[in-house]
Amino acid sequence: QVQLVESGGGLVRAGDSLRLSCVASGRTFSTSAIGWFRQAPGKEREYVSAINWIGSTYYADSVKGRFTISRDNAKNAVYLQMNSLKPEDTAVYYCAARSSRYYDRNRENYDYWGQGTPVTVSS
Repeated sequence: QVQLVESGGGLVRAGDSLRLSCVASGRTFSTSAIGWFRQAPGKEREYVSAINWIGSTYYADSVKGRFTISRDNAKNAVYLQMNSLKPEDTAVYYCAARSSRYYDRNRENYDYWGQGTPVTVSS
């Protein structure tokens, strides 16, 4: 069992930066792939970024070059550094863990989810 807690969301202006954190409990964290997803009002939850167990990183085209995902297994934590934020990045951001070591962009392949942290970017 893995429990995930996100933090770091907030209200910022376009062009600002935020760093989201996801802290996990559970012995298998270091061998789990972790993903970040987001859900804007009235839209489906969408993939943002993922990191596999050895630290390889993957991004949706909409955030490539602006967002950076990283993990610190000693702290059971995954981070999402978000730079050059845009109003269209406004959403609730969720981290999710897979039982697998490997990356996946399909939300249905993630087994554990956090409660989400809201990000609002004003223009």
